[in-house]
Amino acid sequence: MASTYPAWIFDGSAIPDPLSHGERAVTFLRRLRHPASTAPKQGFQLYDWQERIVRRIYGPRHSDGSRIVTDAFFLIPRGNRKTSLAAALALLHLIGPERVPAGQIIFAACDREQAGIGFKESAEIIRADKRLAEVVRIYDANNAPKSIKSTLDGSILKAIASDGRAQHGTTPSFVLIDEIHAWRANGRDLYEALQSGMAKRPGGLTITATTAGRGREGLAAERYAYARKVALGEVDDPSFLPILFEPEEGEDWTDEALWHRVNPGLAHGFLDMRKLRIDAKRALDDPAKQYEFRQFHLNEWFGNSRLPLFSFDAYDACRAEIDEADLEETPCYLGIDYAQSGDLAAIVRAWRHDDDTVSIKPTFFVPTEGLEERERLEDVPYRRWIDAGLIKAVEGPVITQEAVADEVREICARHMVEEAAYDPWQFRRAATELLEDGVPMLEMRQGPATMGPANGELIRAVNGRLIRHNGHPVLRAHFAGVAAKRNDTGMIWMTKADPKHGHIDGAVASSMAVARAMAAESRRSAYSGEDAAIFTF
Repeated sequence: MASTYPAWIFDGSAIPDPLSHGERAVTFLRRLRHPASTAPKQGFQLYDWQERIVRRIYGPRHSDGSRIVTDAFFLIPRGNRKTSLAAALALLHLIGPERVPAGQIIFAACDREQAGIGFKESAEIIRADKRLAEVVRIYDANNAPKSIKSTLDGSILKAIASDGRAQHGTTPSFVLIDEIHAWRANGRDLYEALQSGMAKRPGGLTITATTAGRGREGLAAERYAYARKVALGEVDDPSFLPILFEPEEGEDWTDEALWHRVNPGLAHGFLDMRKLRIDAKRALDDPAKQYEFRQFHLNEWFGNSRLPLFSFDAYDACRAEIDEADLEETPCYLGIDYAQSGDLAAIVRAWRHDDDTVSIKPTFFVPTEGLEERERLEDVPYRRWIDAGLIKAVEGPVITQEAVADEVREICARHMVEEAAYDPWQFRRAATELLEDGVPMLEMRQGPATMGPANGELIRAVNGRLIRHNGHPVLRAHFAGVAAKRNDTGMIWMTKADPKHGHIDGAVASSMAVARAMAAESRRSAYSGEDAAIFTF
């Protein structure tokens, strides 16, 4: 079975080093000092598995002597000292044998504080050794840009966390992308600015050092997905080095042997085994804590929020081909979540089967005006989804009620629609017109008394594997964007995990549709009846 595990780090296999660049990099790192080191004279502790990584990055060379690896993706759980290693590698490029005249070494992170962690580590290594302190100048005043400048050749190390537009014009020789999983939407601008600048300088190196993240869309997820493809051999890219310490699919997260395998620093006491056991025990009965433990300590990359309502193992297991032509005689229930602007609009169709399973299928809408800016801010591929037929584009700055209402009419023309549940907020006019056309509209207010029980039905259906769906990526993204919220009575409420840029419209519409399908008793189509009426729920 193909695996992403970097077995080469531990198997003792030969690592090419024709020009001894790997050897000289290791030698330089071992001569550094670290104030927290327990080695003699506070020597920098480069453990065997770390040394293998260094040799694999710097040893292999093209025939012209240039480094083969230009991009390394280092995915490792918290507490394995990736920051210390990255800080030492930055010095390798600032004042060590990998330096180039007037080089730019950059620590890039999601915010100023995070960027400063790696910078501080590099500064501490320098201050621990008078030999290094004599050839650099450290500028780290509070509330001021932080940098370390070499007096040898003018190279500079900088910590940045800002709008990417401000970084155009830089020509980095070394970039550390720190904790990319935490980068927000404008992080793509920063990443692309740094990468375009690196293309101007031959021999540049980018190292992404991160813990596992969440979500299936966005810059971090894209980089992780590419690293997996290279690690699995699906993509042949010798310039890209994936170093992925993560579990294999289906592995038992409570198995301590797994903990050791994905945490190479555990054998050296980097992490507190007793504390891990306590955290794991507490996580057994708390889904949110379990997700947290598996993400940060075992490096599982999840597709959902940190306060999940749904089991995505169950959700993904229920993917099936859904042919609407086969469902024309099956009672259909609609959930309509309308948004004029800001959010997307969604219609979800739900069909209840005799075995009490429910098939669902969505339709999404997005306005075309400002779509490019929306993609940039949310880091979501709307245009790609539109081209693939996964979202309907509505011309103009807003999603019109007419566009959504027309889609409802088309669905009703094809299916036995028993009820069309809708949120009356901003959709009442269209609902009234649909009622006049004979559509059985059901007003479903979005308060806890209504949506609490509906959400409970959806959770039961998903986690109980009663849902059938066709794997629609936008719908899954909306389910993944849901965070759990409970009021004082224990009522479950769906909220956005990312209030600024997240969307859960598809999940809300699914909740409405599935709840009505599960509550249904009649198999007669209200749409086709003469007594079609509007209901208030």
